[in-house]
Amino acid sequence: MESITLQRVLPDAFADDPAPGKSGVWLRETTFRKGEYTLVEAASGTGKSSLCAFLYGSRTDYAGRILFDGTDSRTLSARQWTTLRRRSLSLLFQDLRLFDELTVGENIRVKNDLTQFKTPDEIDRLLEAAGIAGKRDTPVGKLSLGQQQRVAFIRCLCQPFDFILLDEPVSHLDAANGELLSALLLAEAEKQGAGILVTSVGSRLRLPYHNILTL
Repeated sequence: MESITLQRVLPDAFADDPAPGKSGVWLRETTFRKGEYTLVEAASGTGKSSLCAFLYGSRTDYAGRILFDGTDSRTLSARQWTTLRRRSLSLLFQDLRLFDELTVGENIRVKNDLTQFKTPDEIDRLLEAAGIAGKRDTPVGKLSLGQQQRVAFIRCLCQPFDFILLDEPVSHLDAANGELLSALLLAEAEKQGAGILVTSVGSRLRLPYHNILTL
C-alpha cells in the first residue's frame, strides 16, 4: 500500500459540533504516504484514538471516505481487512491490549506466531534494546505501565507493514526510553520503507517528521 487518503472524514460523535476549522485532518483531504512520517497533535477528546481506529478498520462510525491506494476502505471484505492488518497496517493501541496473565515473551509471540516475521534472536535484540530483556518471563500484569508500553511497542514491530500507527506511544515513558523507541522505530520503518503516523497530546516521539498536523 502506497497511500492512505482521508476525504472529509469526521467522527459521527462530532456531527453536531461546530466545524473544526483549525483541524488539519477532519473535514479535509489529507494523504499519508508510504515512507513519510506524520505527527498528529491533538488535545484530549478531539478524536486521535478514533482516527487510528478508523484507519485500522476497527471502527466505521464516521462520515467521509478513507481510501487505501484509491480504494474506499468501506468496500473491503473481512478477509481483505485481515490481510491488510497482517501485511500492511500495524497499530500500537493507546490502551496497549496486552494479556496480563501471559509473560512478556508470550505476549510478543501471540503476534509473531501469526506473522513469522521476526526470529527469536531478533526479538531478543529488541527486548534488550528496549531495556526489558530481564522481564521476558514475567507476566505483563506485574510490569509498570512504562514497561508494558515497551512490550506492546515491540509486539507491533513483529509484522511487515507499509504504515505503522502509534497512538500516544510515549505517554508512560521518560525521555531516555522515548529515545530508545524512536531509534528502534526509525530503523524498522527505514528497513521496510514504511510510513509512520504518530498521535500525541503532549510528549512527542522524536522522529524526523515530514508533516505535523493538528487534529
